[in-house]
Amino acid sequence: MTVVRSVAIVLLLAVPVGAASAQAQAPQADATTPEVTAPPAVWSADTGDVWLDTWLADTNTYAARYRGAFVDELVRYQGAPRSFVVELLDAGARPADVYLACATAQALGRTCREIVGQWRLDPAGGWREVLAGLGADAGSEPLTRVRRGLVSSFDRWARPIRLDAALRRAFPDREG
Repeated sequence: MTVVRSVAIVLLLAVPVGAASAQAQAPQADATTPEVTAPPAVWSADTGDVWLDTWLADTNTYAARYRGAFVDELVRYQGAPRSFVVELLDAGARPADVYLACATAQALGRTCREIVGQWRLDPAGGWREVLAGLGADAGSEPLTRVRRGLVSSFDRWARPIRLDAALRRAFPDREG
């Protein structure tokens, strides 16, 4: 009995006073009150290139876990200023948006800041129109360089990636 009482006291002490009173004051749902849950947000770069959109989404997953390596990749291989990349990520930009902006900038010989400026005009509209306006739409040489660069990034991250037919031709020594 003493052990049970001790455990109960420890549990009560572990709950902050405000949290206990908030729980006591929380309204109880009844059968007439529907539970409102938002569906998880599905993100897509909407580049017009399904393969690229798929692997950019995976980039978000990687960067969430290995932010330092992700930032290093953009600085070292995409010529992005470290402080700018960190600033964007800290402000809530999705890593794949930052990657795409900086990789596109590298492919076009422009600055990452310039491409981010174009994207910021309508981030909810996706990348398709931004890339088209830059001459880097699906099938273009700049976007082909971005796609190949993403394969190389995944290799450096030791992250598996499946290649489509065009990339299998570009990387004939690779499987998948």
